Amino acid sequence: MRDVNQEPEEETPYECFDCGTIVVTEDKPTACPECGGEIRNRLTPIE
Repeated sequence: MRDVNQEPEEETPYECFDCGTIVVTEDKPTACPECGGEIRNRLTPIE
């Protein structure tokens, strides 16, 4: 299993827990641009 790079130099996908919007960016968003919900890094497994 590989770890997620905490300081990526490339764009990373993030997903909103509330509405499912996917945002691809170099910087970690603080909230969903669509609904203001919580965002998670899609490369991090939810277990």
